[in-house]
Amino acid sequence: MITSKILFVCTGNICRSPTAEGVMRVLARQAGCTANFLLDSAGTHDYHVGEPPDKRTQQAALRRGYDLSSQRARQVTAEDFVRFDRILAMDLRNLSLLRERCPRDLHGKLTLFLDYAEGHEGNEVPDPYYGGPNGFEHVLDLAEAGARGLLKAFAM
Repeated sequence: MITSKILFVCTGNICRSPTAEGVMRVLARQAGCTANFLLDSAGTHDYHVGEPPDKRTQQAALRRGYDLSSQRARQVTAEDFVRFDRILAMDLRNLSLLRERCPRDLHGKLTLFLDYAEGHEGNEVPDPYYGGPNGFEHVLDLAEAGARGLLKAFAM
């Protein structure tokens, strides 16, 4: 039975948010609570709609056992604000854009993803798109910390 509907959001939905979604799927499966979650990811912008995650994102994730190949980028819709219980932004810019689009009475659903990662509250997941390979590894580290926190908060 689904108890938590979570949407992960970054800018283009090809690096950070699909990584967070993929990591959360695997960790939930390993914890035996996949059925508790409806998970998805989206972008604040439509730059990459329909595309798979960035190849560098996929390669880094696969090295750690996360297969992101079936995911496709999409843009946040008005329906997402109603459908999801939690909408987790990867950075403050994304959070600000979500607040602009979200009905005021639903703002309580919006927060930073890393607010769930112990020791990282209030921090942002940096965009690795224009950086080197270490950036994708760092995003994975943060996604694992955030997903562990989400599991602790919503499934245990």
